[in-house]
Amino acid sequence: MSTTSPKLAIVGAGAVGSSLAYACQIRGSVHEIALYDTNEAKVVAEAKDLVHGAQFTPVSRLEGSSDIGVVSGADVVVITAGARQKPGQTRMDLAAANVAILNDLMPGLVRHAPDAVVVLVTNPCDVLTWAAQKITGLAPGRVISSGTLLDTSRLRRLIAQVAGVHQSSVHAIMLGEHGDSEFPVWSGATIGQTPIRDWLVGGEPVFTDTSLDRLATSVVRAAYEVIEGKGATNHAIGLAGARLIEAIIGDQRVVLPVSSVLQDYRGVSDVALSVPSVVGRGGVIDVLEIPMSQQERTLFRASAAAVRHGCAPFDAELG
Repeated sequence: MSTTSPKLAIVGAGAVGSSLAYACQIRGSVHEIALYDTNEAKVVAEAKDLVHGAQFTPVSRLEGSSDIGVVSGADVVVITAGARQKPGQTRMDLAAANVAILNDLMPGLVRHAPDAVVVLVTNPCDVLTWAAQKITGLAPGRVISSGTLLDTSRLRRLIAQVAGVHQSSVHAIMLGEHGDSEFPVWSGATIGQTPIRDWLVGGEPVFTDTSLDRLATSVVRAAYEVIEGKGATNHAIGLAGARLIEAIIGDQRVVLPVSSVLQDYRGVSDVALSVPSVVGRGGVIDVLEIPMSQQERTLFRASAAAVRHGCAPFDAELG
C-alpha cells in the first residue's frame, strides 16, 4: 500500500459511488480518487462535477473513465456497481444479478490493482463478499464489506434521541447480516458506562424489552423507508464508506462492525457476516469474539443461516 499518495478506486458512478467519492473528497479521506464505470458519459461527467470543486478540498487528483485501467495501483477498491434495490425488494433479491457482475468484474480489478483491499458496498453485501473472496482467492481479510457499519450508526442515533445524549456516548452495535436477520447486541450496550436497560429518563427506565425491540425493527426497516421515499440510499452509506476507507488507508486499527468471511467464529465458518473487527492496512486484521447472551448467539446462528442460504445457489459455481 502506498504511503505517500494513497489511491482510492470506486467501481460504479451511480448514486452510491458518486456519494462515496464526494464524501471522501470533502473529508480528505485520500488524495487520489479514480471512478470507473462502463457508462463513459456518466462517469466522466461525475468526475468533472467533483473535480470542479477540488479547490475547496484536499484531493489532488480525481478522474473518471470507462477504461478499467483507471483503477491501476489503487490501495482500496470499493465496488458500488450492481442492480439497485427497488421498493418492495429485499437485498437478497439482488444476489443473482450482482454475483454475475462480480464474476465479470473481479479478475480485471485484481489484475490492475493486485495489492488493493476490496470493499463491497453493493447488496446483498455479505453474499457478495463471500462470492468476491471465492472468485479472487484473496485472503479473507482483504475482501470485506461495509456490513452493519451504517446500521450501527442508525442504531446509535435512535438510542441517543431516546436517551437525550450525544450519539458519541452510545456504545451499541448491530451484528450479522446487513439485512433482515441483523440484530443488536443489547447485552453489551451502554450509554457512557451505564448498561442500556439501567438508563433512566425522569427517574424511569426508558429502554424496556418492548422499546428495544421497536428500536431494532426501526434499524432493520430504515433502508426500506428511504428507498420507498427517494428510490435509493446513498448519502449515509457514502459517509460510512469514507470512514471505513480512512481506517484502511491510515492503518488506524479501529474496531468496526464490518463483514468478512469468517472461520470458526462462534461455530460459524465460510460465511461473511459483520462482527467487531480490527480494521487497518490490509483490511480486516482480526475479528473479536465479544460476549453475547444465549439469545444473541441464537440470532447470530440464524443470521449465518440466512446468508448461507443466499450463497447456496452459487456454491457449485464458486465453491
